[in-house]
Amino acid sequence: MYLVTIEGGDGSGKGLATKVVSEILRKEFPFVSVSVTGEPRRDHPLGRLAIDSVRRKTTSPEKEAGLFAADRLDHSHGWILPRLESGIGVVSERNIHSSLVYQGIVGGLGIDRVAHMNSAALVPDLCIWVDCDPKVALSRIKSGTLRAHSDKEEYFETSVLQKKIREGYKKLLSGDIEMPIPFDMGAVIGPVLNEGSEDDFRKKLRSLVRNFMHSRPNPVNVLSEEVDKNLISALIRSSRGQSTLEGLGVKPAIREEEWLAGESPWKVLKNSQIFHMEELSKSAQDERIDVPKHVLSHSISSIYGTLSLMRSADIRELRNALGPVRSVSERHTQTIVRYLHEKLGCIHQHKSLIGREAPRSQMKEEFRSFGRLAIVIWPLKDILRDWMKKNPNTHIRFAMGQIIKSGIYPSAVRSTIERLEIIGAGRSSFPLPKDENELISWWSMKSI
Repeated sequence: MYLVTIEGGDGSGKGLATKVVSEILRKEFPFVSVSVTGEPRRDHPLGRLAIDSVRRKTTSPEKEAGLFAADRLDHSHGWILPRLESGIGVVSERNIHSSLVYQGIVGGLGIDRVAHMNSAALVPDLCIWVDCDPKVALSRIKSGTLRAHSDKEEYFETSVLQKKIREGYKKLLSGDIEMPIPFDMGAVIGPVLNEGSEDDFRKKLRSLVRNFMHSRPNPVNVLSEEVDKNLISALIRSSRGQSTLEGLGVKPAIREEEWLAGESPWKVLKNSQIFHMEELSKSAQDERIDVPKHVLSHSISSIYGTLSLMRSADIRELRNALGPVRSVSERHTQTIVRYLHEKLGCIHQHKSLIGREAPRSQMKEEFRSFGRLAIVIWPLKDILRDWMKKNPNTHIRFAMGQIIKSGIYPSAVRSTIERLEIIGAGRSSFPLPKDENELISWWSMKSI
């Protein structure tokens, strides 16, 4: 979902930074997975043309920049974008900012000209600028280990050029030069100095990546809602693919079409909130329960809802299934799962008889209705929660109609209708809503 790029001069430590950042994203944040790439692509014909143009110095600066742009455009839309749309994080060693510096500033073409040549490429959500003294960089470039791994001879290796490159990055990424459109849309962090120990470098990167991810920025290249719907569709397909227990021919009792269990959506929500509050009130006053008070909170809706779409999952599998939109920290995920199991009693937990695997959680059938409802109304959950707080004496069956007729939330309403197309109306006898009026009817399960 996010494209993170690592930039800096040759020998600055971009390779190590790429490795560290990808590890942090894999371990700490619930992307479906994290892919690592780089530009120019050494294993692709377009990338090799760009590399050869630098090595041989047989093409004009403009043609050279054009080759890099062609490789980037193909890479952006043929390789990176499909991954972002699938909820995968992508970390790229070099991207557009390399061309803006190397061809635009150092090469003299001008950043506006280079930006125009690359205008159809993806925009990095986050650019991490790695920096170090050119003398240190050159010693790394000329070391046998680095050269053996990266074939640096095709790049600029003189101290004069290294200083120009460093100055170019400083001007562009520190704001001395205005970032050209559309590449001014992403965040830039740096300079991250890499002149000390590797451990110190890792700590700096870890802190910066955490700060960026915890801010929950909207992705630049994809719509969060589209990513989440793609993940939900994939999760449902995977679950249906396991509908027959292997070797036993036994079908689990998950009600695909009748997931509302004969109830109206408003009633499922109301009953779930009442049950939740009753359980919280039963807890001893000195017992601290770190869970939100409303079932439509981000963490409860996300974890409860995601588990309702899965056969079973351990914490790692669950967090991967949450994806970047519904993400919850590992610690809070464990807290919510424990609460669902020990307090609400809505999930089974079981361990393998062999080994010491983490316990697997499985939603009990009678509790799946709210989970799936939470996924359906996800775009409206905050709006519904606020409505319930502001209108404590108004029946919740009127909530959807009042929210829709306000005309304030057309995008969230449309997204809810689209999610119903993926998950189903919840009752086989009731048609899928196609417009706002039909969504109001679905909420109360009364025909128009």
